[in-house]
Amino acid sequence: MGIVAIENLCKVYQLGSLELLALRDLDLSIEQGEYVAIMGPSGSGKSTLLNMIGCLDTPTSGTYQLGGEDVSKLDDDELSIIRGSRIGFVFQSYNLIAQLNVTENIEVPMYYQGCSERASAQRAKELGKMVGLGDRLEHRPSELSGGQQQRVAIARALANDPLIILADEPTGNLDSESGAEILKILVDLHEQGKTLIIVTHDKGIAASAGRVVELLDGQIERQEYNYRR
Repeated sequence: MGIVAIENLCKVYQLGSLELLALRDLDLSIEQGEYVAIMGPSGSGKSTLLNMIGCLDTPTSGTYQLGGEDVSKLDDDELSIIRGSRIGFVFQSYNLIAQLNVTENIEVPMYYQGCSERASAQRAKELGKMVGLGDRLEHRPSELSGGQQQRVAIARALANDPLIILADEPTGNLDSESGAEILKILVDLHEQGKTLIIVTHDKGIAASAGRVVELLDGQIERQEYNYRR
């Protein structure tokens, strides 16, 4: 069984008297240490699947096991614990806290897990240096470029040593040079053994993945390995 194991997953959204079937009988297994890119046209179910894998939403039917634990029936509080301890998120819009500096932003997930101030500050500084921001640790988001802000977001995603890293269009707001730098950091993390799942429309990003999963109308239309070859 993979670190992510999804079986017969369906998600139905109720829109007034209408029902929207966003995911239908979807099966997906992702092994520990894999790098998977999820692609598909608008409305294909990418965002819904990301929300399911990230425990931001629950399925209408079917099962989802993360690290061997069935998380598909957990309540909101239980899902919040899973998100904080097992999943690292990297968003297109960075989602940093404007009032906090780089170190403090990286510390946030550790604060919610009850880490000591001393230990979390030390780890945050180490992660900040690891993503190339050793000379920016006291800067606030407004004093950083977009690429630097995304580096902070990646460091924050690593704070609690998650089982999986989820990245939603991580280079979508960046110029090509900054985007390439962010992609290199993510690929390096994968090569260090991290399980990486990226939702993207960018074929260049998908080409760096070990597997590409293409969605259409809420189902997996196609999967390809070694896409870049």
